Amino acid sequence: MTESVPLLTEWEIAEIDAANESGRTPVVFVHGLWLLSSSWKNWRDLFDDNGYATLAPGWPDDPDTVAEAREHPEAFAKKMVAQVTDHYLAAIARLEKRPVVIGHSFGGLIAQKIAGEGVAAATVSIDNAPFKGVLPLPVSALKSASPVLTNPANINRGVSLTFEQFTFGWANNLDETEARHLFETYHVPAAGLPLFQAATANFNPFGGETAVDSKNPDRGPLLIIAGEKDNTVPLAISNASYKIQAKNPGVTEEIVIPGRGHSLTIDNGWRTVADEALAFVEKHAAS
Repeated sequence: MTESVPLLTEWEIAEIDAANESGRTPVVFVHGLWLLSSSWKNWRDLFDDNGYATLAPGWPDDPDTVAEAREHPEAFAKKMVAQVTDHYLAAIARLEKRPVVIGHSFGGLIAQKIAGEGVAAATVSIDNAPFKGVLPLPVSALKSASPVLTNPANINRGVSLTFEQFTFGWANNLDETEARHLFETYHVPAAGLPLFQAATANFNPFGGETAVDSKNPDRGPLLIIAGEKDNTVPLAISNASYKIQAKNPGVTEEIVIPGRGHSLTIDNGWRTVADEALAFVEKHAAS
């Protein structure tokens, strides 16, 4: 790990300690851009109720609340994929049992990077951001990322979405009432830098941090979940990710959730997605 990794917070250490004391298999949740770790609450309750010990570290220096995050978009500036990955690896290193790792969007990419380090008992990657070597770049993905990528200055900023941008990228399969509820409840600024890293990954070394070790024989079982109607991470990206990961000797599976967009972990149908993840985990990781 790099020396620049911020220290784990007191609350993150407390969650790690509680997981160790429980004796249960830990489940580490990794959020992506435009969300905080609190967005995993429903998932954590479900996995806790099914015998796991859950923890959801933040990205380094994440604000504690959505309100605070909106007041301080600068808190998200300049976060890089490797820095965030190392933060989660630091948390996992303190666990006494190999954890299950579940991530969404850029958290799904980071979950696969963690799996590639050989430290996960099983991994679930949901609508993962593309890693280096994933070639499809559909028009809808470019449009979803355009609020960041169209302004080079955003590489050093925290960037918020408008409601219209959020609707296209996240809530395209929802009615306006639910879309507004999700926007008001969960949306926070996001670091622009990781999107530039992903967009340039296949063209220059700047994007090397998005590389995933898909060949590690210790990667462990991996499930990729894709939302069929996701505009931010279209199905072509998830399928390409699966084809690369399927060459690993470990179990690799893919599930497509019909009619679902990028909000599939937080919207009214979250339980359908979570049940698929839970079934995979129960099959491949001891509780």
